[in-house]
Amino acid sequence: MTKILLAISEPRARELASELELEGHTVVVTATPAIEALRALLADVEAIVVPAARSILTSDLISACDRAGVRILALGGTDSRALGRLGIGAVLPSDASGWAVAAALTQEIAASAPPQTRPQPRLIAVRGPHGAPGRSSVAVQIAVELARSGRRTALVDADTVAPSLALLLGLSDDAPGIAAACRRAELGGLDARELTRLASTVETSGGDIDVLPGINRPTRWPELSAARLTAALQACRRWADETVVDVSAAFDADDEATYDMAGPRRHAATTASLREADAIIAVAAADPVGISRFLRDHAELRRLAGPTPTSVVVNRVRSGPLGIDARGQIRRTLERFAGITDVTFLPWDQRAADAALLHARPMSDVTPRSALVASIRSLAASMTPSAGSSATGGSSRGSSRAFRRLRSGRAVRGASRGGGDPASAS
Repeated sequence: MTKILLAISEPRARELASELELEGHTVVVTATPAIEALRALLADVEAIVVPAARSILTSDLISACDRAGVRILALGGTDSRALGRLGIGAVLPSDASGWAVAAALTQEIAASAPPQTRPQPRLIAVRGPHGAPGRSSVAVQIAVELARSGRRTALVDADTVAPSLALLLGLSDDAPGIAAACRRAELGGLDARELTRLASTVETSGGDIDVLPGINRPTRWPELSAARLTAALQACRRWADETVVDVSAAFDADDEATYDMAGPRRHAATTASLREADAIIAVAAADPVGISRFLRDHAELRRLAGPTPTSVVVNRVRSGPLGIDARGQIRRTLERFAGITDVTFLPWDQRAADAALLHARPMSDVTPRSALVASIRSLAASMTPSAGSSATGGSSRGSSRAFRRLRSGRAVRGASRGGGDPASAS
C-alpha cells in the first residue's frame, strides 16, 4: 500500500482517488499545485501525481520531492525528452485509469531496486577416463569461452599423471604453477596477489586467462596432496570468477584399501578436485573403448561427486568406429548402462586439433570457425551463470574493427541487391 498525493484539478482528482483506493492505496487530494502548499504534505506521502507542465514541475518542486524521498508521476505529458532531462521517467495520459497509475508506480519501485549481485565464484573440474579422450583440450577451450563472457578465468593443471596444459599453451615447464601454490597454501600465505604472481597469463581471443601449470615430472605428485590442493582451490575462489581444473583419470579408491592410511595418496589431487568442484565436466571418447572406460568409472565418479552437477561430454564424434548413427548408439548405450540422458556431443575436427597443437594456442585462436569450437562455445554458454551474454559471445571472429566494417559493407551490398527482389523480404 502506497500513500499518494494527487495534485491535479477536479473532477479528475476525485475520480482517480476513488480508483486508486480500490487498488489498495491511500490518497491525499489537493487542487493547489503551488510548491508552498505541497511542501508541507510531502513528508507524509510516498508518491505524488502532478500534471506534466513545466509551470508545475519546477526545480523547486523536484528538489523538495528528492529531499523527501517522494516519487513523481506526471500525467498528460507530450514532451518526454524535456521531462526526461528533469529526471521524470514515467509519463501517463491525462485520462489514465487508477490501475495504470498504480502499475506505473510499481514499475518505478522495481526499476529503483538495487541491481543483482554477480554470480558467485565457481570451480569446474574436467575429468575423463584413461586413453586421452581430450579432457585437457576441452578444459582449455572451456576456459577461453568462460573468459569471453567477461568473468575472470583461471586454468589449473591438477593432473598428477600426465599434465599437459603447459605444452598445449606454450608455457615453460619451469613455471611455479600449482605446486608452488599448494606449498604457499600449506603455509597460509596464498592470496589473490600471490596467485597472480605464480600464474602465467595467456592472451586468447576470448580474453586473458591466468594459468597455473602442473608439475613437470610425475614423481612430484606428493606435492599435490589433498589438504594442500583443497586449500589452494579455495584460494582460487577468492581470486577468479571461474576456475577450470584439469584432473587425471585415476581415482584414489584402490589406495584407500592399503595399510598406510595416513600416507600420501597417488591420485589424491583428482579426488580433492572433484569433491571441491561446483560443477564437473565428464569427457568420454566417442569409440567403443572410450565409452566402455567411461561407463566403468562413472559409478565411482558419481560417488565422489555426490550432488555436484555433472555434464557428460562425448568428444571426437564420428561415424568411423561406430557406424552411421554414432550419436544414437552412444546415447542409447549411456542411457541403458548408466541412466545418462543429457549428453553433449563434440564433433571430430582433426584439423582444428592439429592446428592448436602446432601453434600451442587454443583452437578458437587458430581455427575460429571450427565446428568443434562452436560446440564447446554452446556448452560453455549453457554453463554460464549470468543471463546476459557478451557482445562477442556468439561470434567466432570476435568484434574487431576490420570485421565490423566488412560486415557492414556486406549488409549494405546485400540490401542494394535484394531491394528489387520480392523474395528478399521474406
